[in-house]
Amino acid sequence: MITKDWSMQSLPDMDQQQFEQWQSLLEDRTGMRISEQRKSFLQTSVGIRMRELGYSDYQTYFEEIMNGPAAAQEWTTLVDRLTVQETSFFRHRPSFEVVEEYLSQRVSEFNKPIEIWSVGCATGEEPYSLAMLANAVLGKQGKSQYFGVTGTDISVPALAKARQGIYSQRKLENIDADIRDQYFRSIGQQKFEVNPELKERVCFSRVNVLELNKAPMYGMDIIFCQNLLIYFRRWRRKMIVNCLVERLVPGGLLVLGLGEIVDWKHSDLRRAYTDRALAFIKHKAAN
Repeated sequence: MITKDWSMQSLPDMDQQQFEQWQSLLEDRTGMRISEQRKSFLQTSVGIRMRELGYSDYQTYFEEIMNGPAAAQEWTTLVDRLTVQETSFFRHRPSFEVVEEYLSQRVSEFNKPIEIWSVGCATGEEPYSLAMLANAVLGKQGKSQYFGVTGTDISVPALAKARQGIYSQRKLENIDADIRDQYFRSIGQQKFEVNPELKERVCFSRVNVLELNKAPMYGMDIIFCQNLLIYFRRWRRKMIVNCLVERLVPGGLLVLGLGEIVDWKHSDLRRAYTDRALAFIKHKAAN
C-alpha cells in the first residue's frame, strides 16, 4: 500500500538511466521526443504527478504506469501533463491569412461542405479560430453553413476543455472586440463561451498522430498542423506530413508551422501564397 506523504521534500534528480527510460516510453507511445535540454521539464512534470499520488521514486511510478491496475488511465493523465502546450486564438496570423486567401479564391468552386482539420488542437483555440475565419469568408458569399472543422489531439482532458468552449478573458485579449462579441458570450467571472452556432460547426476527436492510418479524416480541403511537429524526430515529422498529404483532396491546402520541417518536398504539392507562412497546395488530378 502506498502512503501519501504530502510533506515530503523535493524528489531526487532523475539520473540518466531514469531519464532515458521515461524518454523512450514517451517516444514509443506518442512519437514525441523529449530532448536532453528538456530533461528538467520531464522531471518536473513527472515529479508533480508523483507527489499527487504519493510516490517517492521514479521507478515505482514507472512500474505503475507500465503494469498497475489503472495503468491506462494514469498514462492518459500523465500524457496530458507532458504534451499540452500553451496556445491562443489566431496564433501566427500569417498562417490564418493564407487560409483566408485560399477560401476567398476558391469559395465559388466548392460544391460540397468544406472540411477543415486542425491537427494537435490542444484546448480548441485553433479549430475555433479556423471556424470563425471560415464563417466570415463564406458568409460573404451566403455559404456560411457549408463548412465543418475537426480538431484532433492525443490529450483527453484537453479535448474535454475544447468541447466546453469556455475560455478566460485573457485568452481573448488578441481577438478584436467585434469578433469576440459575435462568437462568444460572457458567462461571468471573466469567462466567455463559444456561441452555439459556432460550436455546432466544430467537432473534436482523440487521434494519436502515430496512428493516422486509423483516423477517419479523408478528403479534407484544409489541414492545419502547427506547433506539433517540433516534438518529433525529423524522420517521423516527414512520415506524419506525408500521411497528411494523403488525406487532402486535390487542390487542398496544407498549412504547417514555419521551421517545423526542413528538407522535405512532396511531388503532389506546390508552395502556396507567401514566405511568411509554410503552406502548400495539392496538385489537382490531370483531366
